[in-house]
Amino acid sequence: MSRLISSFISRGLAARRHPTSFSRIIPLRLYSDQPQFSSYNKPNGPLTQYKHLVKEGQLQFDPYQEKVALELDNLLERLVQYEKDMEEYHVKLSKWEEDRENERRRLLMKEAESKQNRNDSTDKSHNRFLGKWLDRKKVNVDPGVGKWVSYLNRERKLDSVVGKRPEVPPAPKGLYIYGNVGSGKTMLMDMFYSATKGIVTHRRRFHFHEAMLEINERMHKVWKNQVQDKSLQSSIANWIMNLPFDTKVKEWVAAEESYKEEMQMKNILPAVADKFLVDQRGDRRGASILCFDEIQTVDVFAIVALSGIISRLLSTGTVLVATSNRAPSDLNQDGMQWEFFLKLLAKLEDHCETLLIGSETDYRRLLSQRSVNRVTYFYPLNSIATKKYEDIWDETIQNSGEQVRSETISVMFGRTLEVPESCNGVAKFSFEYLCGRPVGAADYIAVAKHYHTVFISDIPMMSMQIRDKARRFIILIDELYNHHCSLYCSAAASIDELFQGTKEGTLFDLESFQFETETEGSKLRRDVLAEGNIGSGGAPTAIISMLSGKEEMFAFRRAVSRLIEMQTPFYQEGVRLHHPFFQADSKGLDSHDMTNVLPV
Repeated sequence: MSRLISSFISRGLAARRHPTSFSRIIPLRLYSDQPQFSSYNKPNGPLTQYKHLVKEGQLQFDPYQEKVALELDNLLERLVQYEKDMEEYHVKLSKWEEDRENERRRLLMKEAESKQNRNDSTDKSHNRFLGKWLDRKKVNVDPGVGKWVSYLNRERKLDSVVGKRPEVPPAPKGLYIYGNVGSGKTMLMDMFYSATKGIVTHRRRFHFHEAMLEINERMHKVWKNQVQDKSLQSSIANWIMNLPFDTKVKEWVAAEESYKEEMQMKNILPAVADKFLVDQRGDRRGASILCFDEIQTVDVFAIVALSGIISRLLSTGTVLVATSNRAPSDLNQDGMQWEFFLKLLAKLEDHCETLLIGSETDYRRLLSQRSVNRVTYFYPLNSIATKKYEDIWDETIQNSGEQVRSETISVMFGRTLEVPESCNGVAKFSFEYLCGRPVGAADYIAVAKHYHTVFISDIPMMSMQIRDKARRFIILIDELYNHHCSLYCSAAASIDELFQGTKEGTLFDLESFQFETETEGSKLRRDVLAEGNIGSGGAPTAIISMLSGKEEMFAFRRAVSRLIEMQTPFYQEGVRLHHPFFQADSKGLDSHDMTNVLPV
């Protein structure tokens, strides 16, 4: 039997040994999936949540924030009907796909029968010697243009018989929310995301770093021909094996099936997008919403990937709610990959309303000033501050009731990370261990998911001399904050002075950053990605160098703002409610007693 048929069978058997796992949902930072309800209930919308927090004194009223909350509330209401429309659409789509596949196989069988009849006729009308000579010449896989024409002709016939693909119902416009650091963008988006529980079937909430890592991982798998429906491959192989044709005709059918797959996988970004958001189980029919925090276009890969992924999702009915520091038109001030960026911009303008939170106030800082904070950031690096830091560590370990040990945790891309000191959801690291080695966002996401409380010692002041460490530290803070971890630090300077440079020099130098992220070693980023290389940092090489130019300034300010908020009671009280460690325990997935883990 031919390699093509054998390939179908071997891939099908592999699927039974390694079933495909479904993507996980990213946990929220401020607002989890509470309260839960099965149908839309207006009082639980973002506007009501916002007004309640203002009334309780946990937030200061801001007219810009109220306007955004109102728009999010209106979008939530429109999603109720849209979910019903999409459920009906997916039923029609499923029927259309089934009819089209049945008709495609019928056409394929008709062509195969014709070839078989020609073979039988030839065998009867020629002598044995001539027949053997013809056997070597007949029914070979059509090369190049021939296969393309055959494929197109079949597709045209299918369109005429089955009809065109059902049209996606008009989606309500999403929202693109932008504004200064600390203006409340993420908070409001998370209120909205929590309120979509029970309304929208397919929901994902991504931060920029995790989205880029998942896109990279999925692209790598597609390139390696790993993203395929293995059970379908096994079914097709069995179907081909049982056809009433001779071996060469079966080879031709297998080649046609393989070519169809090849055509479907030709454009990698749509292929990745189709698996990026929607749960592929047949019983999950309905609308899709993507909440994307801190959308950025910091390098060529980000522009190309986001343009392809977001364009595909929006074109197939996904509703986007995004936050950013910049307006859409200002995302690509360096003019990288302008053609791709314009496509992304056009899609955002067509499918999203743009809203500015125009407040100049950093509400994280204001919240900190108006509350009695628990000190979690100790400076400078002297004996007094160090003792306070170590005392908190000892108290936390004592409350946990378990022994400190080292452990190994899983990271994306099949990697692991050694954690030197950990105990029941608490971990302790030095700055050099986390930020002075070639690790990156994938490692920090793993740490943030596994540990609700993280201790980091000996954080230095940042300067251009350690700019790579500064970048890693910023990404680390982002992920700890996004997963709502409690953070304790010992540092050389106050939070406000941490990124202001040292006597050896400043931290920010636009000239030095200008072309730095374009290369990694001697290779352009696109070359590294095309090769599918996985660096020791847990991501394609250069993943930790995704900040450059003015975006670096936004990142510094965001890190400072988040470090300040992470000391407030408002943030600290949310750790138990929203961190994955405690959520798992509340669902009975973890047997640890975490009642007294956090110090009070």
